[in-house]
Amino acid sequence: MAVTIKTKHGEIDVSTNTVATIVGGAASDIYGIVGMASKNQFRDGMNTMLNREDFSRGIVIHQEDGKLAVDVYIIVGYGIKISEVAKNLKEKVKYNLETMLGTPAGTVNVYVQGIKVLDDIE
Repeated sequence: MAVTIKTKHGEIDVSTNTVATIVGGAASDIYGIVGMASKNQFRDGMNTMLNREDFSRGIVIHQEDGKLAVDVYIIVGYGIKISEVAKNLKEKVKYNLETMLGTPAGTVNVYVQGIKVLDDIE
């Protein structure tokens, strides 16, 4: 499935893997997110963190009323305020989608699939 962007010059089809890479890149920049999780944890394994190549398995993209709706599945570091991580992720994803694709971003839903204890936390 591709995301269709309508401009005054015509339509542009962007693959969902490309959009997932944009969203995953935004997620990897947010402090407190230690990894991406699969949306199907029972099938893919409960403790599996996704690599950059697998971002599309942890991100669901669909269009609603001409806007992109994104579901992001993440793993947060222990001791980090989850509400702040989610807020920062939503803002960054919306900004990246609007600047890189030129299309308005609709809803960004964040699903915390797990918490990971980091070794370097003091």
